Amino acid sequence: MSAPASGPGLFQPDRPEPPEPRSPLPWVIAIGVVIFILAGIVFFGHRSQPANPGGAGLAPPAPYSASLTISNLQMSQANSAIGGQSTYLDGQIVNHGSETLTAITVQVAFRDVTQQIVQKETLPLNLIRTREPYVDTESVRADPILPNQTRDFRLIFDHVAQDWNQSYPEIRVIEVAGK
Repeated sequence: MSAPASGPGLFQPDRPEPPEPRSPLPWVIAIGVVIFILAGIVFFGHRSQPANPGGAGLAPPAPYSASLTISNLQMSQANSAIGGQSTYLDGQIVNHGSETLTAITVQVAFRDVTQQIVQKETLPLNLIRTREPYVDTESVRADPILPNQTRDFRLIFDHVAQDWNQSYPEIRVIEVAGK
């Protein structure tokens, strides 16, 4: 008879090989990507314009705003199918200056009975493009306002403070871009 062979035989289990060490490279790359994304959020988040310029009051008017006239204000409200209510502020803006305007940012201040600001919104002025079958708006960039031109606009508010005094809000042009 022959001598039994050393090593795994027919009735002996194989010994598992030790696992290969895993490379830390995927974890290093993942951590680097997360740090890069967080740094981008911090960097670009701090460079954006404040959401509410002017602090508790209104921001100063843009220098070119002296060449603009806002008139014929009308307000209306509409209920949405989901139970919300939107407030619309329509009016006209006239460009008495010499520049063609491509963007206008306004601040709108709603006041209470003591004339304190109870709500302040900063938003782009949108021009009325069509009125039939419904009012459609577009940015000033889509159809710039030429010198001596009058244009209709609409501002839309999804919410207005309950203690608003129901008077027309103050509209202040705080930023103007032109060509």
